[in-house]
Formats: sequence, C-alpha cells, structure tokens
Amino acid sequence: MTTDVRVLAEGDWETWYRALEVAFGGVAESDDERELWRVLTEHARSIGVWDGKACVGTAGAFSFRLAVPGGALVDAAGVTMVGVAATHRRRGILTSMMRRQLDDVRAWGEPLAVLTASEPVIYGRFGYGAAALEMRAEIDTSRVNLSVPAGTDDVHLRYAEPADVHDACEALYARRVTGRPGMLARQPGWERLGLLDPPGERSGASPLQCVVAERAGELVGYARYAVKPEWHWQGPKGVVQLRALEALDPAAYAALWRFLFGIDLTTSVLARNRPVDDALLQLVSDVRRCDISVRDSLHVRLVEVGAALEARTYQTPLDVVFEVEDSFCPWNAGRWRLTGDVKGASCERTEDAADLALSVRELGAAYLGGVSLTSLAAAGRVRELRQGALSEASVAFGSDVAPWLPHNF
Repeated sequence: MTTDVRVLAEGDWETWYRALEVAFGGVAESDDERELWRVLTEHARSIGVWDGKACVGTAGAFSFRLAVPGGALVDAAGVTMVGVAATHRRRGILTSMMRRQLDDVRAWGEPLAVLTASEPVIYGRFGYGAAALEMRAEIDTSRVNLSVPAGTDDVHLRYAEPADVHDACEALYARRVTGRPGMLARQPGWERLGLLDPPGERSGASPLQCVVAERAGELVGYARYAVKPEWHWQGPKGVVQLRALEALDPAAYAALWRFLFGIDLTTSVLARNRPVDDALLQLVSDVRRCDISVRDSLHVRLVEVGAALEARTYQTPLDVVFEVEDSFCPWNAGRWRLTGDVKGASCERTEDAADLALSVRELGAAYLGGVSLTSLAAAGRVRELRQGALSEASVAFGSDVAPWLPHNF
C-alpha cells in the first residue's frame, strides 16, 4: 500500500473531516458543530493520510496553554481528531501519524502533547500517560441534602441568557485556570464551545440555560445546565444536566449547587465531568446516593523531558536522577537530573547514577500531580534504585488539588 501523509490543505477540510466522522461511526454532526470545528481546526498543525483521492487517516493538534503545578501555563499540543478508516486498519497508519505529529510538536518547541482518548488502551505505546481523572455524579436530590457554608445566603442568583453573560463568565473562568493543573487557558474561538447546544443532541432536554451568582453586583460564579423533564406515575422525576459550574469562593459555589438541587419538578442532578476532589463531596449529606464513578480524562506526553519537568514546580525540595525509557521519542531516553522546589526547577542530562527508572509514560501520568510515583511503583512501573528516592520524588511531584480537564477537545 502506498499512502501519502501531508499537512491539511484548506480545500481538503470537508473530505478530511468527513473521513473523521466515518471513523467515529458515520453520523454527521450538526451544522453548528461542524462550523465550530472548521474554525478551530489549525490546518498547518493537522495532517491527513491519503490513499489516492481517499482520506484514510486524520490527526490534528490544537495550540494550547496548559496549567501545571505551580500555576504556570505551558505550551502544549492538544492532539485531536485522530481517526483511521476501517478499510485501512493495522497497516501502520496510526503509528505514522503519531510519529509525524510528535516530530512536529518537537520542532514547534512545545514540551508537552495532551489528548483525551476515545479508547485509552491505544496511546500508552506512544508514551502518553493518563494524568487526570474526571468524576461523574448522578445525585438523588430527593434524598441528598447540602450543608452550606456561612455567607451562602448573601449570594444573589439570577437567570441569564447564556450568550448575554458569556464574556463575563469566560473572564471568571480565566481567573480559575492557573489554580488547578490540567485546565486550559481558552484561546480565541474556544469560548464558543461553552455555548454549543445542537438541538439534535439534547435527547429531550431543554435548551442550554444559565444562572449567575453575584455579590454586590460582581459576578462570583455561574452554572450552565439543561433540564430533561421526566414524568412517572408517582410524579415528576426530571433531571438537571450540569454542563459547567465555576465559582470564586465557597459561598458562591454552594449557592449554585443549592440552586441546582432545588429546581422544581426534578429529582436528580447529573454532573458528567467534575474534579475527583470536587468540594461537592464535602457538602452532600450522603455521598453513597451520589452514584460516583471516575474514568481517565487527560493523557499527557512529555515531548521534551527536560523542558517539561522544568516548566512546573515541586511541593518539596527535590534532587533526583531519572533513568528514562522512551523508544518512540529516543531523544528523551537516558538519565536526567531534576532539581527543584516550590520556586522553580532545573532538569539536565547527567552521567550520574540513576535514582529511579521509569518510562516517559509514567512521567506523563505523574506530571500534573494527580498520580503518585509511589502508586506507579506499586504497579511495577517505576523502579527505585536509591533507597528513599521514591518517597522523595512522589511527595515533590504531588499537587494540592487534583488535576482536571473541564472540557474535551
């Protein structure tokens, strides 16, 4: 088979994107969705694999700024729109796209690549580690109460058209980004994602709704949601479907949740993507009736080990030598001395004896502070070569808050 891997041309977008839709089942997206992704597609950072006139492979990379421990925003390639035609599976197309893409990311000077996986088993062999989880909760609000902090009653809530308050909500979101690893500083155009509400995907739910929280006339929080009415013989059992919730302080946060719990004719709140350490778990009266589940979310790949490890800070003073295995990006393989603390870090090549041995996949998993090196070692994926090095590094790599990706891409 002879195929051609090339950068996406403007005139090929429709063919390229339709190939992606077919790879994901063939259901065409709404006009609004397609137009948004057309605008957001960065053609110079997207590639297609062509077999004659047929597009048989797709992959893209958004230009992101990712929050890391310590609050820095780091350049990261947001790997996206990856698909291979079912007619061309097991012919090395995915591997060729991952090879080209990571070479490109390195050439662009971006130390990280990140993705969300439709099938997480795929990407470990290319050096991606699952670095953040997302929590799903379906809360029985007919049986679960909230214990709210002082000041909650001082927060004023009002309905607002989502588009009318969108700029203010985006500004509030921007203030939150650096406080939690894994969050993305939204680049121009990405603010439209929060308003995307295709009627064909509502499955009986209402159009997007919004309530804002204010104190002394200042916006301190917002929630976007929809309501899906349901009626049983015993009475109404509607579901509040939470899309996004951000707040600047505990009182505003609690006021928004209390509002969602109290919407008339509903008996549950469905939150599909929340941090695993969400304060909601501390407010509810019965976590067992919140039907909690978690799954992988953001996968991280260190494209340049030295630059990536220098870009974040560390909770405690650290001086450790890693023996890194990276067969897919061999420029990372070898020994690296990482020294750092809460103020900054340095990571350079060394010939000194290694303290810990691991692959770049484990470094990616631990990078945002949500997966401990100790747990990876317990799974046999990190080897301690100097006694005490594992504990030192594991504590230093940690984060006070769990990493979280608020939305897919």
